[in-house]
Amino acid sequence: MRFSAYAVPSPTFDPKTHLMPDFKFETQAGAYQGRNICGVDEAGRGPLAGPVIAAAVILSPEHIPDGLNDSKALSHSARERLLNILVQKAKIGIGISEPGEIDRINILWASMTAMRRAVENIGISVDYALIDGNRVPPNMPCDAHAIVKGDAKSLSIAAASIVAKVTRDRIMTESDSRFPGYGWAGHKGYPTKAHRAAIETLGRSAAHRWTFGRKS
Repeated sequence: MRFSAYAVPSPTFDPKTHLMPDFKFETQAGAYQGRNICGVDEAGRGPLAGPVIAAAVILSPEHIPDGLNDSKALSHSARERLLNILVQKAKIGIGISEPGEIDRINILWASMTAMRRAVENIGISVDYALIDGNRVPPNMPCDAHAIVKGDAKSLSIAAASIVAKVTRDRIMTESDSRFPGYGWAGHKGYPTKAHRAAIETLGRSAAHRWTFGRKS
């Protein structure tokens, strides 16, 4: 398969028919030939508050955790268990875009920026990046390939989805004590009925986004 910056079409995620991701894309990109292939995903595009968090993960072909899957298909305890293994066995980079930046450049480009930062922060030179979604972030430090629903297809992207999800959940839980009353420990900043009611009562905090809904 020849890689490019164009996305590979994919069916909509359905837990009932979801197949486990595999290492095919990484193998084709040279993971077994000593090339550093990372998967990249983000968490937090939909919330009303908090940052967008992206993760880049390089898996060792010899140390792929059992049960590794798209974060959406895993329980909280399974994500936590897998993150603990990934921290020990994989190379990980984190990229963050805070609410102020999200408001300034919009959520789409903030997500793209966080993904690029994650790859830059991985700590070693990356030869190729597999990006979840339908576009490659601009100014990437390496060649890259976008894969629609990549977290359900690529083990490296699945790993990145877990790291991004758990990292952001932890940030929002910690922020709950700094901004009490909004219930972030429970809904992690997403637009639940309770969260919207809290905003009506308390107003927006410094961690809220003012431009929610502006996609591009």
